[in-house]
Amino acid sequence: MTGKRRAKYRVKVNEAYCKGCGYCIEFCPKKVFDRKGELNSKGVNPPVFVRSEDCIGCGQCNLLCPDLAIKIEKVEPDG
Repeated sequence: MTGKRRAKYRVKVNEAYCKGCGYCIEFCPKKVFDRKGELNSKGVNPPVFVRSEDCIGCGQCNLLCPDLAIKIEKVEPDG
């Protein structure tokens, strides 16, 4: 039995734009984000992409980000 391999995604959060609202953390259906745990130079505790293996590439984080700080990249095609 051969199964279809699921695509892999990389999500990048641009800390220069992020204001730390947490929408990506709160509304991600797979909970792939967490807080960085430390404040950056702007005094913001930005999200980090911590569970890449669970990301389904749905784009919710990108769609909901009011700062346009999130970019999603497909890194491995379906096979």
